[in-house]
Amino acid sequence: MIDWDDIEKIDGFELGRTDSGTITILRHNGYFSSMKRYKTGNIQSLTAADLDSYGAHAWLLSPPCQPYTRQGLQKHSGDARASSFLKILELIPHTKQPPNMLLVENVVGFETSDTHTKMVEILANSDFVTQEFILSPLQFGVPYSRPRYFCLAKRKPLSFQHKVFDNQLLYSLGPLLGQNVNTVIDGFDQAPENWDKLLQSCEPVENFLEFKNSSDQVNAETDFVAIPNVSGDLENIADENLIAMEQYFVPSCLIDRWGSAMDIVYSDSKRCCCFTKSYYRYVKGTGSLLATVQPKDKGKTSSLKDQGLRYFTPREVANLHSFPEDFHFPQHISLRQRFAVGCWQLSETHGNGSCSPSRQQPCY
Repeated sequence: MIDWDDIEKIDGFELGRTDSGTITILRHNGYFSSMKRYKTGNIQSLTAADLDSYGAHAWLLSPPCQPYTRQGLQKHSGDARASSFLKILELIPHTKQPPNMLLVENVVGFETSDTHTKMVEILANSDFVTQEFILSPLQFGVPYSRPRYFCLAKRKPLSFQHKVFDNQLLYSLGPLLGQNVNTVIDGFDQAPENWDKLLQSCEPVENFLEFKNSSDQVNAETDFVAIPNVSGDLENIADENLIAMEQYFVPSCLIDRWGSAMDIVYSDSKRCCCFTKSYYRYVKGTGSLLATVQPKDKGKTSSLKDQGLRYFTPREVANLHSFPEDFHFPQHISLRQRFAVGCWQLSETHGNGSCSPSRQQPCY
């Protein structure tokens, strides 16, 4: 965990995007208030001297994921969107003040790409030692299936506590939690195909809802379980809350067209699918929908129209990404922007950026 009070300065770069509101939202919540420079433009125009001018001890890198996603063309380094990350990597050997630490985040699939091969080669030749992970919120008890690749790198003489895991790709939290080797190797959470075993220890989706569900009540005539959309009895719900909820319900026409492709979860579910930046604009493959009326027999065998399907709210998406309770969006940020930024960018280690801690000890 990074102690933001110990950060001297944070600077960053963003490749070719107009201001999406990410930095505005983070600053609104007290993050990155000390950031002096935040540039948009072509990262490929950077020089080693430019990077040296920041004097950054740690680089936090979250390059574009499209070249590596399962749904994409998987062109890897052949995709133009990979060029900015490759450019920064290629500059590292030419810097006079290379970083002491790097954190790289991307989608699962990056670890098998030629970009990854190039990254590992450059880091090794620049005296970095790495530990790589594929981790999911499910491993933290959060009912959210979002596996991601992470690479931690330290430049010698810095080292990791458990050197036995150096230069390895791990599916366990063991090294981070200080577990011994045997515990890690024998752990049931070692590979993604075993992550289903983690569901029993995950919290239910209900614990992450902005409008929480009350106790279930079975309608004897319909065999449906009525789940009020917000806490408390319906007659005691403020009008503004009811109005606010209306915008999240899924129209019947979308259910007719895309119902078979929808991922439906319930208040007691212990897993929901990853949200994308297109969530709320599209329903197919963009994230789970919440049933506010629970059928006796869950799933699509019961009428979806009778299940009161709604989108998760931006606040609920933030909850699933483990943002603090006091995190909130500025008033002028539209609902679609909140979904796009909250589901996609805020959840990443925002980059391709660099930060400079005032201390030279690891931040993680």
